[in-house]
Amino acid sequence: MAKFIVVGERIHCISPVIREAFEKRDPEPILKRAKEQIEAGATYIDLNIGPAENDGEDLMKWGVKLIQENFDNIPLALDTANKAAIEAGISVYNRDKGKPIINSADAGDRLSYIDLAAHNDAIVFALCSAGAVPADADERLVFCQQMLEHGLTLGMEAEDLWFDPLFLVAKGMQEQAQHIMNATRMMNEMGLITTGGLSNISNGMPKEIRPIVDSFMLAMCMANGLSSIIANPCDKKLMETVKTCDMLLNNTMYADSYLDL
Repeated sequence: MAKFIVVGERIHCISPVIREAFEKRDPEPILKRAKEQIEAGATYIDLNIGPAENDGEDLMKWGVKLIQENFDNIPLALDTANKAAIEAGISVYNRDKGKPIINSADAGDRLSYIDLAAHNDAIVFALCSAGAVPADADERLVFCQQMLEHGLTLGMEAEDLWFDPLFLVAKGMQEQAQHIMNATRMMNEMGLITTGGLSNISNGMPKEIRPIVDSFMLAMCMANGLSSIIANPCDKKLMETVKTCDMLLNNTMYADSYLDL
C-alpha cells in the first residue's frame, strides 16, 4: 500500500495575509495556516516565499524553523526562485520526518534545480516542460526522461524526482486534461513518482465549479497512478476524494469511519 501524498499549498506569498506575515516576520498567520492544513490531512507543507530577492535566505530560514519547530518537524517543500534561499532553508531543515522538497525544476532553464537537489540530498519536483506548453503526453515523457537521466547521472535515486505532468487550465485548453492523465499513467508504468499543481486545472472557472472540477480531475489522475498532489487540503470535498480513491485503489484499508481517519 502506498498512501497518497498531499502537499498543502496555502502558505503562499500571493496571499496578502501571508505576504504581510513574511514582511513583518509575524508567526501567527503562518502557524494558523500550517495547523489548518496539517489537521486537514496534509503530509507536506509547501512554503512559498516568492522571488524573495532581498531577504530570501533569512526569510526561508525563519519559515522553515517556525513551522518545523511548532509542528513536530513536518516535512516541507521549499518554494522559491531564489536558489540561495533554498539552500539556506535546507541548512536549518530537520529531516526526522522526511527529506526537503525543492519546488521546482523543469527540463529548460530550471534544469539546474535538479543539481541543487542532488547536491543537498533533497527531493525535487520536476515539471515536464521546457518552458512552453508540451503538446501531448509523449512530449511530456520526453522531458521526463531527460530530467530522470540528468538526476541519475548526478547520483540521485529515481524516487527523489517527483514528476509533474504539468496541470493546465481546462478552460481554453480542455484537450490537455487527457494528455495529463495519459502522461501520469505512462510515468506510473515506469515506476516513477508523480505530482502536480491541481488548482491550475480550474483556473478562471466560477468559484462554485472549481472544487468539482478539481476533485474529478484528481480522482481520474489517481486512477491513472498519480502519487501526490499540490493542493488545498482544507477543501473538504477534495480530501474526501483523496481518502475515497485511496480506499478504492486499495492504498488504505476500508473502515466505516475512513473519512474521519
